[in-house]
Amino acid sequence: MSLAANLREYYVEHYPADAARVLDQDTAAEQVLVELSDVGATRLLDYVDPARLKPLFLSLDEDRRAAVLLQSRIRTAMLILRSLSEPEREDALNSLPSRVKTEYLELLEFPERTAGRYMDRLGTRYRTDQSVGEALDLLRDSSAVRTRSLYLVTEDDVLAGRVDLQDMALADPATPMSELLNSTQEVASLTSTEEDLVELFEKSRVDSIPVVDHDHKLLGIIRYGNLFQAAEEAATAGIQRMVGASADERALSTPVFAVKRRLVWLHINLLTAFLAASVVGLFESTIAQFTALAILLPVVAGQSGNAGSQALAVTMRGLALKEISTLQWRAVLSKEVQIGVINGVALALTCGLGVWLWSQSSGLALVIAIAMLTAMVMAGISGALVPMILQRLGQDPATASSIILTTVTDVSGFLAFLGTATLLSGLL
Repeated sequence: MSLAANLREYYVEHYPADAARVLDQDTAAEQVLVELSDVGATRLLDYVDPARLKPLFLSLDEDRRAAVLLQSRIRTAMLILRSLSEPEREDALNSLPSRVKTEYLELLEFPERTAGRYMDRLGTRYRTDQSVGEALDLLRDSSAVRTRSLYLVTEDDVLAGRVDLQDMALADPATPMSELLNSTQEVASLTSTEEDLVELFEKSRVDSIPVVDHDHKLLGIIRYGNLFQAAEEAATAGIQRMVGASADERALSTPVFAVKRRLVWLHINLLTAFLAASVVGLFESTIAQFTALAILLPVVAGQSGNAGSQALAVTMRGLALKEISTLQWRAVLSKEVQIGVINGVALALTCGLGVWLWSQSSGLALVIAIAMLTAMVMAGISGALVPMILQRLGQDPATASSIILTTVTDVSGFLAFLGTATLLSGLL
């Protein structure tokens, strides 16, 4: 291997995230991947933009694809396999050993955000009848990283308990592993949800949790880092979906990929904007008669939009963290209505005073004060109810809540302001 190739391998091995960022900006990324070793290619694919996994993976020949799937993390392998078409996936799986193929097929059946998606395969099994020295030799050969404890099994692969590496390092190499064994209270099943796993980690305060089947046989291990990364990705994906961006888009995704994901939602948002504009059109004569209304219209709409976004964010966080459920909609709605009234009164007084000083019109100040109070209450109601209604309907609240909220707050703000102005036109 040449010096340049050695340097490339070293960089990918020790700085995979930085290497992936460089690769995402390179139009000839496929060629770069081909020139790496199987280990280097696998390491790099763990960090690249998920949107580029398919073309990068398919740039490898069949034998190297199998090697990548065998060496990659479960999460990366699942992302790759799910990005492939049925024929491509079948070819990739058929190139794997039957045991691994069966395992991947089972994992592909697991729902999103369950233990089966986060679990690391067991490369080495540690048994209770081994000595500390034998276990350490196996650990060195396994090339495992960031391991703090080992999970031991019996001859029948039944989980026996956990041994801390610190205890092994201080023990005599001839000491039986069974003497260092700690009981394992918290275990997960393949179908344990993300919320279940978070609760298990909070209870056990360990860096990993074993996954067992119905016979208590050890299937794999979920590491805290993997779960944290998945939860972080889910949270950031939710932020993107709230504004109509795709969850799988990254900062360095290609423009074509981003446009395909965003354009549909932009068109939907355009339709809702026309809906809000049509409301303004209903009061065209009022605006023509009192031009100051056109100047103040964005003030009411902007404040109601901000207030609605605050209520939406708090409600969605509560739903995501299971602090509330849709059954508690009355309590959440009552809280947001009270907040809307209090904030509305405060803003109505401030805004009314400001408009009076600017226009010297007590009628215009009264109109915007009433409109501000009404719009703030409506914003709180919509911010609380929109995500709950979507979740009750079985939809992801993060997907469309923001667009629906914007429409509701704009329409209600325009109606409140222009409707009040029309009713009290004699005071203007």
